[in-house]
Parts: sequence; C-alpha cells; structure tokens
Amino acid sequence: MEKKLTREEKATQTRARLLQCAEELFIEQGFVKTTISQIIKRAGLGYGTAYVYFKNKDELFVELLDELMGQFYDVAERSFVPKSVIEAAECIKEQVGMFLTLAQKEHQLMRVLKEARGASIVIDQRWSEIREQFIHRISVDISYAQSNGLASRHLDPELIARGWFYANEMFMWECVTGECRYSIAQLREQLTDIYMNGLYIK
Repeated sequence: MEKKLTREEKATQTRARLLQCAEELFIEQGFVKTTISQIIKRAGLGYGTAYVYFKNKDELFVELLDELMGQFYDVAERSFVPKSVIEAAECIKEQVGMFLTLAQKEHQLMRVLKEARGASIVIDQRWSEIREQFIHRISVDISYAQSNGLASRHLDPELIARGWFYANEMFMWECVTGECRYSIAQLREQLTDIYMNGLYIK
C-alpha cells in the first residue's frame, strides 16, 4: 500500500515542482519572457496554488539563485589557515579555479541571472547582498593572513577584498557568456600572481 503524503510533504513536493519548472523555463526562454502563468502551467498546478508559495517570478528566481549560490559559498567557505605565503597562494589559486569552473558549469542559470539583474530590482538587490557576503568572507581571510604575518598590515582588508572580488566577478561573467579569451588555468595563475604580489609579504 502506497504511503499517504502528509500536508507538509505535499507542500514540499509542490514547491520543488514549481522551482524545477521555473528553472527549465528561465533557461529555455530567459527571465523576461518567462511568466508565472507559464510556470504554473508547466508544473500542472492550479493557478492559485503557486501564489501560496511565491508571489511572483522574482521570488521564484531568488530562491533558485540562493540554491545556486550555495555551491559558490561552499568554495568561499573552504578552510583558509595557511602557515606560509606559498601555502596561501595554493589555497587562493585553488579557490579561483573552483569559482570560475563552477560559473562555467552553471552557465545557463548564470546567464539568466545576468539578464534578470537588469530586469528586476529585487534580483539586482539580492545579487548585491550576495556580493557583500563574498567580500566579507574574503576580508576575513585577508585579516587572518595579516594577523599571522603573511600579508601587509597597512592594507585595508575590506578594500582589497572588494577589488579582488570584482576582478574575479568580471572574469566570471566572461566565462559564463563565453566571451573570455583566456582559459581558466591562465586566469587562475595570473589572478593569483597579481593578488599575491600586491598583498602578501615575500
């Protein structure tokens, strides 16, 4: 006998179905052309049902974005406790490579994000918040390196973190759109060298 789903389990399934269908349509049509009605139709749900979970497509996309960014946060949150400048360089190089590789791998949804930021104040604001989370994490790593005598103490951790993130973000978008003229291996090496030479003590 098939187990009867609880109300909570049904709600979880319905929400997941909406998110799955929304992602499919966003990737197929782009953010602007996709409507909440199309998402509801593909999910096979009653028109009012979707609005129990999301009030509009912006909210749907923000949830997809947060799920996607969880993978990027996993890279950013990797343990950073180097004992030497050489060890720090290896950690940073690995993070840069993983960050750009992940962006390339998830290029379809990332392209939708690029479009959505120009079409939705809500999504653009969420991306700004996400940026700040990454910048804060980088500044924590810089402060660690400074306090352990690996990096120059006169530099402002947040300022350097902001510049470092923006440099990586620029190449991230180029990797996503296929416009980048460099391989990820080249970017990983060159960006790390610039960062290390400017911040760390030889």
